[in-house]
Amino acid sequence: MKKKKSGLTPRELDVLRETALGKSNEVIGEILCITKYTVKAHLTHIYKKFGVKNRTEAAIKARDKGIIPHQDSEQP
Repeated sequence: MKKKKSGLTPRELDVLRETALGKSNEVIGEILCITKYTVKAHLTHIYKKFGVKNRTEAAIKARDKGIIPHQDSEQP
């Protein structure tokens, strides 16, 4: 599986984007057509790669690194 310069796979990026929007594992799984357990596995990999302990820290780190946009920049 190909990794982006962030060190994350495309699917991990998908999960991270949805997580940063505050969606639950179950909802993310429905959106991405994967199980909530697969979402949890992707999150575990993201935490290890980023050196964080939870989804909030992962979202903050991703925004700080420019991997996902800050919410303010998404507003019209």
